Amino acid sequence: MSAQSYVHLLSYLELIFCGFALTALIRSESVRKFPSLAGLLGVRLFSGAACLAFIALTGNGIEKHLAYRLYFYTYWIGYAIEAVLQLVVIYSIFKLAMAPLKGLATLGVLVFRWAAAISVVLSFGIAFGPHLTSIKFMVAAITQLQQTSSILTLCLLLFVCFAIRPMGLSYKSRIFGVSLGLGIMSTINLVNTAWLSHSPNMFTSMNVTGGIAACAAFVLWSAYFGLPEPQRRIIAIPTTSPFLRWNQISIALGDDPGFVAVGGIPPEIFASAEIEIMRRASAKMTALATPAGQTSKQYSLSA
Repeated sequence: MSAQSYVHLLSYLELIFCGFALTALIRSESVRKFPSLAGLLGVRLFSGAACLAFIALTGNGIEKHLAYRLYFYTYWIGYAIEAVLQLVVIYSIFKLAMAPLKGLATLGVLVFRWAAAISVVLSFGIAFGPHLTSIKFMVAAITQLQQTSSILTLCLLLFVCFAIRPMGLSYKSRIFGVSLGLGIMSTINLVNTAWLSHSPNMFTSMNVTGGIAACAAFVLWSAYFGLPEPQRRIIAIPTTSPFLRWNQISIALGDDPGFVAVGGIPPEIFASAEIEIMRRASAKMTALATPAGQTSKQYSLSA
């Protein structure tokens, strides 16, 4: 079989395994926990099915040039939505992984938001170039966005691998399974992007490798969501652990500040009962502060 035949076969297998993964995710009742992953699989399934339908109907109901335009825009729009949803997935995975340490989770989410926003802006900035048409700019911007999300995904996978034990997770956890599947797809996306800059042909060994990697990720997710997930362990952190100290600092930094009245308060803002309570409290404190055998002039006046 030629590379073209393998690519076509893997395109159909991708849709089948993607459908299996989405079904397993829904049946495991994990959609509320991983809504962005469900959206990612749904977009991948819809755009892939539409692209294959346009190829099949070329010359058999759809004019060749129209079919190509429909295929082109469906593929690249779906690719862009997948890149955005992938960022949302790794954002939610980070929050789930860091759930036991609320302070560090809040601080990490803030850093992640800034990193993602800067990366997206840089993706569109790098896409600008001389003599670029709107189509070439769209392709370049989406490609840069996909590269950005792939790099952030690999960074998240590295973090989850190191933090899986301290955070009470295991390698059978769905958090790790989702991160591993995204890591496989992201690695292949980065390699394919670099390869396509030298060989723009669609039917090469790298395209076959990309199809196999995508199928492997979908099968992996089907297994993780099809099998029962072990319960998350309760983490025990020593009092001398830097994780605990930084978590306490992060929580303290996130608290709302207190407010102190600094004078110039008109009496009209208090109720008459509040004024009476403060007058009696002031009189009592003055009486306690007055030495025995002496008469407080202030107390006698206020009384």
